[in-house]
Formats: sequence, C-alpha cells, structure tokens
Amino acid sequence: MNNPSTGFLAKERTIAGPDFNRWLVPPAALAIHLCIGMAYGFSVFWLPLSKAVGINESKPCGPEINFLQELIVTHCDWRISTLGWTYTLFFVFLGSSAALWGGWLERVGPRKAGVVSTFCWCGGMLFSALGIHLHQFWMMLLGSGIIGGVGLGLGYISPVSTLIKWFPDKRGMATGMAIMGFGGGAMIGSPLAAELMKVFASPTDIGVMPTFVVLACLYFVFMMTGALSYRLPATGWLPAGWTPPPPGLNNKMITQHHVHVKNAFKIKQFWLLWGVLCMNVSAGIGVIGMSSPMLQEVFGGQLIGLGKTYGQLDKTELSAIATVAAGFTALLSLFNIGGRFFWASLSDKMGRKMTYIVFFVVGSLLYISVPGSAMAGNKLLFVAAICVILSMYGGGFSTIPAYLADLFGTQMVGAIHGRLLTAWATAGILGPVIVNYMREYQLKLGIPREQVYNQTMLILAGMLMIGLLCNILVRPIADKWFMTDAELDEEKRLAHEKTLFEPKINANINTPKHYVLVLLAWTLVLMPLGWGVYKTVISVEKFFN
Repeated sequence: MNNPSTGFLAKERTIAGPDFNRWLVPPAALAIHLCIGMAYGFSVFWLPLSKAVGINESKPCGPEINFLQELIVTHCDWRISTLGWTYTLFFVFLGSSAALWGGWLERVGPRKAGVVSTFCWCGGMLFSALGIHLHQFWMMLLGSGIIGGVGLGLGYISPVSTLIKWFPDKRGMATGMAIMGFGGGAMIGSPLAAELMKVFASPTDIGVMPTFVVLACLYFVFMMTGALSYRLPATGWLPAGWTPPPPGLNNKMITQHHVHVKNAFKIKQFWLLWGVLCMNVSAGIGVIGMSSPMLQEVFGGQLIGLGKTYGQLDKTELSAIATVAAGFTALLSLFNIGGRFFWASLSDKMGRKMTYIVFFVVGSLLYISVPGSAMAGNKLLFVAAICVILSMYGGGFSTIPAYLADLFGTQMVGAIHGRLLTAWATAGILGPVIVNYMREYQLKLGIPREQVYNQTMLILAGMLMIGLLCNILVRPIADKWFMTDAELDEEKRLAHEKTLFEPKINANINTPKHYVLVLLAWTLVLMPLGWGVYKTVISVEKFFN
C-alpha cells in the first residue's frame, strides 16, 4: 500500500523549489475565496426559488404546513424566511468546521484542504441542484448549508497560514489579498447567477437548478486550480534581504515563538481577540442587514426628489427608491471589499492593535453621527459614514489573522484562526437579532420609521466600545504558553515540514522569477473580479443618479 504521506496531495509534495515566486500564492488563494464568497450572494436565488412551483407567482403553503413539513412537501413553494436558513447554516458550519479541522489542515497542508473544500462546496451545490429539481428543501440544507458550509470553513482558512509564512514581512497585506476575495465572491457570483437564470428560465422552469450546475462546474475548475497551485515555503525560509525585527518597544507584540492550538482556549489573549472580532463583526453585520431598508425609511421620498416620508409613498415611488437603495447596497460592497485590503495592508505599518483602536474609536463616532446626519437630511454624510463603517467591518476580517500570527506565532495560526471564527458565527446571530428586534420594538412604540434606527446606532457604538476595551487589554503572551524547542520539532515532524535550503542560500532565493506565470495567474483571478466590479459600479451609478 502506498504511504499516504507521499501521495499527490501530500504536504511534502507542496514544498516550493528555490526558484518559486511567492507572488503565485495569493492568486491561488483568491481563486478559492472568490468562489466560496458566493455564500454572501445566495440571496439572489431566494425570490426565484419562492416561485419554483408557481413559476409566475408564488404558490404558498397552507397554515397547516409547519417548518418540518416544508422540508419535504412538493406541492407548494418555499417561503423566503425558510430559504434564509441556508444562509444561516453557511456561517454556522463555516465557523464550526474551521474550528474542528483547523489542526488537521495545518498537518496535511493547504493543497489537500483546498481539494476537500472544492469537493464539499461544489458537490454541495450539485446536491442542492438535485434538491431543487425534486423540490426537497432538506436536500438544499444538507447540500449547500451543511456540506457547502464545511467547504466554506476549510476553504476560508486554507490559505491563511500559507500566506503568512510566505509574507512574514507583509502579513496584513497577504491575508488582506485573500480575504478580499471572499468579500468579492458575491460581487461576481450574484450578477453571473442572475444572467444564467435568465438564460435557463422557461415558461415551466425558473432556471435555478441548471444555474447551480453551471456555477458548481465553474467553481470546481477555479477552486481545483487554486488548491493544486498552493506551495509552502521550506522551514526557515525568509524573503531575500529581510530579517525578523529584534524584540523591542516598537514590536513587542510580535513573537518569534509559537503556541500550540490545543492551548489557545486557555489563553486570555485568545478570548480578548474573540471579543474584538465578535464586536466588530456584530456591529458591521447589523448595518449590512439593514442598510437598504434603513436608507429607504430614513430618507423616503428625498431619494427621488420628493418631499414625502416613507409612509407617504405609493407603490411606484417605493419601487423607485428600492432601486436607489440597491445601488447603495452595491456601493457598500465595494467599500467592504476595498477595506479588507486597505486596512490589513495599513496594519503592517500601524500595528494590529492600533488598527483596531482606529476601527473602534472612529467607528463609534461614525455610528453616533448617523442619527444626526439622518435628522438633518444630509445624505452625503450619512452615506459616507456607513461606507467607512463597512470598510472597517471588512478590514476587521482581514487584519485578525495577522494579529493572531503576531501574538501566537505562525506554526499553527491557521488552526487558531479557525477556532477564533466561532466569534463570526456568534456575531452572525447577535448583530442581526439586536438590529431587527430593536427596530420592531420601536415601531410598536409608535416611533416614526425615519427615527427607529437612532437607538440602534447607539447600541452598535456601545458594542464597539466593548471591543475597544478587549483590544486595549491585549498584551504579549506569557512565555509559559509557547512550545519548547522539542515540542516545536515534534509538531513540525507531524506536519511533515522539511528544510530544503541552507540558510546562506535560503536568504537569497526570492529573486523575481517566472514573470509570465505570475502575470497569467493574476490575470485569471483579476478578470472575473474586474467584471464583478464593473457590474457593481453600474448598480452604484443608479444610486448617484
């Protein structure tokens, strides 16, 4: 029987040679993240799927059909609220799978994890397509929500440790490039799915099932290409001309040692960073969820040049402001994506702790300013504040892996990052619940629609203050938590790491090579991303018009 450690997907087979160009790794990560990022855009399917049986208009289930029965009935359409459970499962299983299998990923390497992610994500979509064909919602939940959610988790964290090891001099920028792709996935996938559904739609079919099949095939090619393109640096590799900065006042938060993932939950700094991420994401995801209705209800007829409140608008006018709000949502997606790269790159200069201080202090002030801008009818200040808030929301995702690497070391940062993503799963419930319930509560009190978000913004600002306190309390990790040399050597043995180059040679291997291959790799990922940006800008134009 063949030794599994020597197979094609084995970690040893991914160790880069001396002429490998490290700039080939970010496109590989982007190829995966741009595909799994479509999880953000699955709502594009909800309205068509709510008419899968009725075709032209929804054929609702009767009151006698409960949620469990809705999983298997075939004679009536699924409710949009029911379809939304797929979205919930995405992020529950993203966080849980990343936490459960992060340690496994570190030992088997990013190539095998990326391949497993590909089969889970694309296979889940194909299983969901069968569920749509048979009109069995449980198959959608199992296919995309659970199996696809596992693919999300593994695909999301697969490049983190790899990129940090290839770019020890630019940790924030490297993770920012990959995680920017996750934010951009829906920007490509949503308009592509909309176009495909138009092509496949017929008088007897909404066109979603074949759209799932085509997307799964396209994603399989991109994700498999990315997974098989992953390479790891040899142990001890450093970029040419760069040496780790010595311990000092300016970089005392950056360790040269390593924490084992099994000890992460025991260390207070982990839980402080858990609070940092949870509060930042809770506040941001709350705004994302209410951005479109908030703009419409706050400004009402002002969005189309009418002096009417939201409640005074007729059906045609409501449709017109909904189009404007869709452009606003598209604008926010651009800031969300851009912020992931901008803030993470800036953190290489500012430091991670200071970057999060900016997020929380400036973010709180912006949240507090939103009610004032709304009451004054100043759309420019209102929109600018929300855009900056969303850029820092995205920046929080892309900066946290580098923050972890600084504090916990790079040996098992991918696994530790996976466990920290449970904060995201928590925030995915906490943020929307606070925002939605506060809105409903204030509406019941008779507060005008244009004012129902005022208290909510103050609550979100308060959540950022909690995150600020957690961040301020972060200190360097005590020496007792770091692995000894013997423990580190054993972990490297289990992870099948190899030192292929002598230090004298190793210091100079990062001379630029393979220009054409690097250019081709970046072109392949930037072309679909550029198309997504183009389609988004068209939507944004409606907002400014």
